[in-house]
Amino acid sequence: MTLTDRMTDFVLAAFTGLWVQTQEPDEAEREIAALAKRKDWRLAVWDIAAGLRLADSPSQLSESVAGDPLAALRALPALASKDGTALLILHQFHRFLNNPEVIQTVFRQLVTGKHQRCFLVVLSPVVQIPIELEKLFVILEHPLPDRDQLGQIARELTSDRPDELLKGEQLNRVLDAAAGLTRYEAEGAFALSLAQSGRIQPSTIWDLKTQTLKKSGLLNLHRGKEDFSDLGGLQAMKDFCLKAMSHRTGSIVKPKGVLLLGVPGTGKSFFAKALGNATGRPTLILDMGALYGSLVGQTESNIRQALNVIDMMSPCICFIDEVEKSLSGVGSSGDSGVSSRLFGTFLTWLSDHDSDVFVVCTSNDISKLPPEFSRAERFDGIFFLDLPTRAEKDGIWKIFRGRFDISLSEPRPDDTDWTGAEIRACCRLSALLDVPLTEAAKNVVPVAITAAEQVDRLRTWAGGRCLSASSAGIYGKSESNKSGRKVTRGPSTRPSDN
Repeated sequence: MTLTDRMTDFVLAAFTGLWVQTQEPDEAEREIAALAKRKDWRLAVWDIAAGLRLADSPSQLSESVAGDPLAALRALPALASKDGTALLILHQFHRFLNNPEVIQTVFRQLVTGKHQRCFLVVLSPVVQIPIELEKLFVILEHPLPDRDQLGQIARELTSDRPDELLKGEQLNRVLDAAAGLTRYEAEGAFALSLAQSGRIQPSTIWDLKTQTLKKSGLLNLHRGKEDFSDLGGLQAMKDFCLKAMSHRTGSIVKPKGVLLLGVPGTGKSFFAKALGNATGRPTLILDMGALYGSLVGQTESNIRQALNVIDMMSPCICFIDEVEKSLSGVGSSGDSGVSSRLFGTFLTWLSDHDSDVFVVCTSNDISKLPPEFSRAERFDGIFFLDLPTRAEKDGIWKIFRGRFDISLSEPRPDDTDWTGAEIRACCRLSALLDVPLTEAAKNVVPVAITAAEQVDRLRTWAGGRCLSASSAGIYGKSESNKSGRKVTRGPSTRPSDN
């Protein structure tokens, strides 16, 4: 339902306080003015710079009302006719609602307005209603432009040279990139792309869109060049995510994301970053720890703002690394419940968001995560990344021998219980110190040895619960590369006591 459709219903029902949350007040005013003209309602507009004016006239109604919000409120009844309807649009009026006299005047106008058919319409990017007025306002949302409207803006800009507008799937990528922008921002992004490359390209739009991240300061945009070709193994997980994210634009079913549990050094973080490059989506890094604020309510406000920015940046990938450390305070009373509230807000968004955001969370210790975090419908799949198989290790050695210019004929060390990160470390040290791989291996201590108990607990928990990252199906502990004690069978060679 559009803004004007909802507004029509509330005006007919005599709801005299209408608070419109909008990032485009000029566009919202234009839509309301068109509605008022169709319905034969009288419409006046006030802002502190231009004063009070009729919607179809640029001149002020009264010089004395110019910068006085009280005078604008008191002028509303005079605009109404006996059997007509009058609306007064107030731009950015939340700035004036910390004044007791303004609050009381608004209260009286809202109460008497239902008999006089006089309505106050506040246009503001935030909802900040004083407690005295909370029950008298209804909140309406002015939606950002949809794909059809963004496409219309692009066609209007290229109407004289249609060849500057991409077609088919390329146009869909442009509209994907522009999703979440206001009309003004979209028009500017399209114009900048035309100025730079002579065509409307999604890359230019993404560059401009990242300004939103810099303004919020709560998220980081990953700009690395990680690629699946540099990540040995994990084929089942690669196939799953690529297929899930290949849904058609506009599909009613959107992927939610994956939770990656595994041994440290098995490529969880690398996978999340490479996935963005493989699918052409930006990867946003959300650091939960950075959301905590020192002021009361600041943390809760930060998480809501960060999630709003993520929704606006869709389609994208939201990457949260080592999520169990970010949520370690959940359930404790040491922070007055701030961690629990942050966790609750994130969980609600994880289950209910309808934006095209693919969430990738990594974890090294599932026992530190609340059980409700991994329940069904939070994620599309929970994958376990064990030590690479023999075939996967062969592929990883080949990748990093090539990366660090190490001959394929050089003998490699015993890589039992090694992760991909340890193979990379061995190759890097060999190139750095100019020593053979077998010598460099003496400086590599496998995490499967130093943290053997933790690795075993992970495997035990994942068995029968998680999808295998390497092969299709459920992970079983028997798939692990864990090496046990080698016992020699046969008669003892120990001398007899007799």
